[in-house]
Amino acid sequence: MSYQKLFETLWQDYTDRNPHARKIHELFSAEGERIINDHVAFRTFNHPSINVEKLASFFKKYGYVEKGQYEFPVKKLFAKHYEHEDPTAPKVFISELLVEKFSPYLQKTIADAIKKIPAAMLQQETLLSSGALWQPLQYDTYKKLLDESEYAAWTYAFGFCANHFTVNVNELKKFPKLEQVNQFLLRHGFKLNTSGGAIKGTKEECLEQSSTLAGEMDVKFSEGIYSIPSCYYEFAKRYPLPSGKLYTGFIAASADKIFESTDVRR
Repeated sequence: MSYQKLFETLWQDYTDRNPHARKIHELFSAEGERIINDHVAFRTFNHPSINVEKLASFFKKYGYVEKGQYEFPVKKLFAKHYEHEDPTAPKVFISELLVEKFSPYLQKTIADAIKKIPAAMLQQETLLSSGALWQPLQYDTYKKLLDESEYAAWTYAFGFCANHFTVNVNELKKFPKLEQVNQFLLRHGFKLNTSGGAIKGTKEECLEQSSTLAGEMDVKFSEGIYSIPSCYYEFAKRYPLPSGKLYTGFIAASADKIFESTDVRR
């Protein structure tokens, strides 16, 4: 399998979970735009069998290399991003929850869930789109995790999948500014994540980002089917560094607010 094929598989899984992303993609296509993906993001826990390095290994075999590290002390997260030598290849952003910084309840819940993952699955790149491998899910558990960490609850409910894809705004012709993208989305009835402002980051920081709020998805729990926030679509506008080369990294303060696109309270 090529990395292109892997991203096609991830996109299919992502849009099955997040139909509004497919709709947005179609709307831009109808405007004559060719959508180029800036980056794909994943969430996980910092357990050795499924941590950032483990998920990154599936991309490294295609030539991806680590380019940046990020810390999120309030949300108790750590992340890295990876790039391919082909500049048209999407970047990969993988974050992990620092489980040991939470309550004994959360630590045990996550440890018990991870034990249910079939060992063979951990060696296959299909892990990246395998969902929650710790069935059956408990809605009561989801709610208790939500009290401590929205990120933990989301990852418990959805497991392994692309948390979001990202439109490369630099490649859009009719919508060269992020403000124009946001206005287009609002006109078509999509809700934006306004935590930290509709646009996170600045031209001076060489990166501006915005995102939709996660669409709700029906998830089967032992107690019944509940509709909860799933995935979202992001939009990134990059600016050149003093060297003239486009900035390819991420800004922790902005990413911190982008994470809130899945927040139940929003």
